[in-house]
Amino acid sequence: MTIRDKRLAQRIYLYLGALFITSLVVSNLIFQKFFYWNPFGNLTVFGVSLFEVSVGILPYPITFLITDLISEIYGRKMANQIVTAGIFASFFSMGIIIVADIAPAIPSSPIDDQTFTKVFALSPIAVLASMIAYLLAQYVDVAIYHFWKKLTQGKYLWLRNNFSTFLSQFLDTFTVVGLLCVFKVLPWDLFFGLVVSGFIFKIFIAFIDTPFLYFFVYIMRKRFDLKPNEELDLDF
Repeated sequence: MTIRDKRLAQRIYLYLGALFITSLVVSNLIFQKFFYWNPFGNLTVFGVSLFEVSVGILPYPITFLITDLISEIYGRKMANQIVTAGIFASFFSMGIIIVADIAPAIPSSPIDDQTFTKVFALSPIAVLASMIAYLLAQYVDVAIYHFWKKLTQGKYLWLRNNFSTFLSQFLDTFTVVGLLCVFKVLPWDLFFGLVVSGFIFKIFIAFIDTPFLYFFVYIMRKRFDLKPNEELDLDF
């Protein structure tokens, strides 16, 4: 690989990392708003409306698409680095919000203390639950992706993309809802409904993102002349 190609590969990795971290941080900032999407009618699962989910779930699948793309082109080590950076960015952003919430608003402030606290002062337990679930799910996603990649010798991209996402998304949904129920942020009678509804929604999005992964992998492999099981080495 030429120096020019290596610099381009590094820039692409940087931009993918920026998109990943932005999606993750934003999902933690907006998760308190819920919406109801009913493409299949008014269905319910265990007493919860199907696809009655937090808006924080909207940017979340993007993070799994990006880690799969990085895993495919840059390798497992580089994917895990992005995951770790995302954890750091999430806790850092929560720290900034806590400080901002403590700072008193002046009388002429367009947003008063009560409004700011209601919107941005996230429950520490909810944030902790989200981060634990995310950490578990993302590392599992990367590990399973590379397991299938090695087993299939770089073939069947759709298989490793979906199989890794299915299990990691289930772990994420099960863990975060379970922790919120354990700490009594959510009642236990909503547990199964929220897990099933959230998981089905994420699986639906995972199917949609598969063509995008194929497209981006094709572009990257063609640009850098990579073989099906070959990865870029950035040396950092």
